[in-house]
Amino acid sequence: MTQNTRIDQLRIWLARQLPDTPFELAPASSDASFRRYFRLTFADGRPGQIVMDAPPEREDCRPWLAIAALFRDAGVHVPAVLAENPDEGFLLIEDLGKVTYLDALRAATPRDAAHLYADAIGTLLVLQTASRPAILPEYSDELLRRELALFPEWYIARHKGMKPDARDDAMLSEVFEQIVAVNLAEPRVFVHRDFHSRNLMHLAADANPGVIDFQDAVYGPITYDLASLFKDAYIDWEEDFTLDLLARYWEMARKLGLPVRADFADFHRDFEWMGVQRHLKVLGIFARLHHRDGKDGYLADMPRVMSHLRRTCGRYRALGPLLKLLDRLDPVTVEHGYTF
Repeated sequence: MTQNTRIDQLRIWLARQLPDTPFELAPASSDASFRRYFRLTFADGRPGQIVMDAPPEREDCRPWLAIAALFRDAGVHVPAVLAENPDEGFLLIEDLGKVTYLDALRAATPRDAAHLYADAIGTLLVLQTASRPAILPEYSDELLRRELALFPEWYIARHKGMKPDARDDAMLSEVFEQIVAVNLAEPRVFVHRDFHSRNLMHLAADANPGVIDFQDAVYGPITYDLASLFKDAYIDWEEDFTLDLLARYWEMARKLGLPVRADFADFHRDFEWMGVQRHLKVLGIFARLHHRDGKDGYLADMPRVMSHLRRTCGRYRALGPLLKLLDRLDPVTVEHGYTF
């Protein structure tokens, strides 16, 4: 089906949902999948709406609908569903606005940013306290390893053009084994899986934040969404700032009876190693988006992800061999100063 035919099909479906209602249709956003989003505006001044276009041969929107209902029932502000046609891959949903957390945080003072993150932590706690097993897919050993494999395949081999030798392969296998072991030893909760500044919408105080792009949610490590939020691929903060926010989360989670580690140092180690798994995966995904899908916009964020990864690897002896490989892949320029 050509793109024009797809748009025509979308307009016909919208006309059936909105009879005798003139509207304008304009691109709203796209993401790393094959989904597209369009914003509907109305001449009569009613609030706008969003239509999701998920070509059924590429994307199944049913998981989005199921997880939206699950998260909404938990108390998370996800878009309301106004009309649906999963067979054709069209959803008409609530418009949560144009301002992402990334937009708001870039303009925020540290004090304002702390308030925004407090709202995000509140939403995450609401979601996690609703967790129960056997509802969402498990963040399994197999899935964690499949994500880690993106790094050597797409970042090392395809993006950097380096063929790992036998020692590199053995080292990566050993390090990945340790990472997965730490990840799987964590307590488990509902995991959004991309709980970061581009998937949180900045809304009015009593409804902030709106949460989007949750269709890949799983039941997995309790620190995963925290690593997404505080080790964000799209915005930088001083580590002291994010460490303070992490400690606030930990204190509130303990009061709510969530299964966090009793000792903050142990909890922080889980968080750090979860971040390593995520950053290796993200580097692989960003490389794949560039080389396979022609989406170059993520290349600018790679150095930030690599910086997060390097800092964490530098703090743990077991990750030292991985850090040496990163130094070979992306040498760090050291500037020497001399005094005479």
